[in-house]
Amino acid sequence: MDKLLFITDTHMTEAGRFIIGLDPAARLQAVLDAALAAHADVAALVILGDLTHNGTEAEYRRLKPLLDAVPIPVIPMLGNHDRRAAFQKVFPDAPQAEGFVQSMRDIGETRLITLDSLDGPPYPDDHHAGRLCDTRLRFLDKALATRAGRQAIVCIHHPPFDTGIIGMDMIKLAEGDAFLDLLARHGNLHLVCGHVHRTMSGSTRGVPWTILKSPCHQGVLDLTSPDAHLSTNEPGAYGLALLMGDGIVIHSEDVGLKGVRIFGGYDAE
Repeated sequence: MDKLLFITDTHMTEAGRFIIGLDPAARLQAVLDAALAAHADVAALVILGDLTHNGTEAEYRRLKPLLDAVPIPVIPMLGNHDRRAAFQKVFPDAPQAEGFVQSMRDIGETRLITLDSLDGPPYPDDHHAGRLCDTRLRFLDKALATRAGRQAIVCIHHPPFDTGIIGMDMIKLAEGDAFLDLLARHGNLHLVCGHVHRTMSGSTRGVPWTILKSPCHQGVLDLTSPDAHLSTNEPGAYGLALLMGDGIVIHSEDVGLKGVRIFGGYDAE
């Protein structure tokens, strides 16, 4: 059985800069250490976008040594907080296709497809919704059409559907309808997203999906506020995909919970 690791929304800052009092580098390192110690046999690690907080070259340079130390292939993706030129300058060897940071590769009987949903350049001021232009949609269509019967995991930063969290739904993928129609037409796949900083799952138009938490700050389950910046300092997490012969199972594992123990039964003593 093959395995994949997922981490999303690392939001790397420059040294000495924090997000709600949290150091993104320290939080990411803790999640990487826990994930790799528990799952050293994974085939690859996918970083699902928002690699940095402001998209600066200095932030990418702080992120790079952390990812370079990972002993398995790392597949980085871009989100709305990223900037493509700065990323490509620091990570020139990252997988790219059609001028975007996207890729496809086969892992056993599963095709892994990663997409670039960054809107820009030019980058609209304070605009965080995702985009998939015709070029990127054609890349996805071809990647799904040529998989020779394999199941697929499709990874994108921005969810193409509403989650009920109003602030995040206002900045979802702009081409969500076309994207979902394409996925539903091909079938036999699982969609994995970031962006929302919460773990959740569901299906839309028959497309099963999973959204994963960040290593750093987490989103809040608030179904009334339009504020997309509501955050909490809950523990970070990573995702683990088990590529079964007849499907895909995705787990989410929190890191840094205090006082956690494993018991070998129901003894309450």
